[in-house]
Amino acid sequence: MSGKIFIALFSGINVGGNRIVKMAELRSFFEDLGFSDVSTYVQSGNAVFRADKGDAIALTKQIEAAFETKWGFHSRIMVRDLGWFERLVRENPYPEAAADHTKLHAYALEREPTADEVARLAEKCTGPERFEVKGDVLYLSAPDGLGKSVFANLIGRVLKVPGTARNWRSVLALLEMARKSSGGESRGGKSGAD
Repeated sequence: MSGKIFIALFSGINVGGNRIVKMAELRSFFEDLGFSDVSTYVQSGNAVFRADKGDAIALTKQIEAAFETKWGFHSRIMVRDLGWFERLVRENPYPEAAADHTKLHAYALEREPTADEVARLAEKCTGPERFEVKGDVLYLSAPDGLGKSVFANLIGRVLKVPGTARNWRSVLALLEMARKSSGGESRGGKSGAD
């Protein structure tokens, strides 16, 4: 099999009954763009696909532009490769929180935040939550769950680095899907799944 496996994370679709995109339509959209081995996961918009050419940056631009043309609204999309996902899971600083998927989240960030940006965010982290930034990933441990976290709602506004969050169950599921699609193309460690 030629090509490389990527994962696309969409933000702002199928939230509160707005900006509805059916996953079957999203799969067809990726196939129409010439991608293969396309699969989707849950309604928030996650797609695993194989691309014969292009890197994550070029693919992000291509998919965002085509998506806006087709659906008529902008969705910020983070395209990452399998190696990025494997590193994300391997470097999880809160392994004890991983057992409850609703209390651990990973944010794929558009770029690595500066030390000043992270420091500003740390000043706002006064509740039970803990977070750590590693490169272009922000890990959030929210003991009371994301829904009750005041701090989680501040992350985007304070950090000012666009990103999209996924709970740990989604992270592990996408990694597993990408590994299956790759057919053993990557040599990573254990996924940390149960």
